[in-house]
Amino acid sequence: MRGFIRAPQNFISGLALICLAVFAIWAVRKLSQGTFSSMGPAMMPRWVAVAIGICGVVLIVQSFLDNGPPLEHWSARGPIFVCLGMLAFAVGMINVGFLLAAPVAMVICGFGSSEVRWKELILLALALTAFCVALFGYALHQPMPILTLPGLTLEL
Repeated sequence: MRGFIRAPQNFISGLALICLAVFAIWAVRKLSQGTFSSMGPAMMPRWVAVAIGICGVVLIVQSFLDNGPPLEHWSARGPIFVCLGMLAFAVGMINVGFLLAAPVAMVICGFGSSEVRWKELILLALALTAFCVALFGYALHQPMPILTLPGLTLEL
């Protein structure tokens, strides 16, 4: 027995999920939820955030009841490169389009691990980019800039 908190990883994970849920609910606070027959832009994000928060509460309760692994040493390298990848995607989507922004963001995220296999990561990035263009552009008809270069703009 470790003390009052018997599963520290679950406890910290639960706190992180609750913080994420609170932030998401706060972020959509000004958007209309709508009704089930006429969904507003906040309905899905708000209820997903509520579900994430409930999972966090379950993890925290479980951390007091069941034995679990202790906290392990971790590096800030992974979260830093994932955040940089998200920023690169946001900037790249506006300036060069999805076709270039998505694989570049995935490769930047790959620097977050020392165990990355670069050939597989690049192939995965290209395959996921093609899949997302087909899914969001063609199947779901979502307007998105596919490629934006000087003198050329391709949108779906």
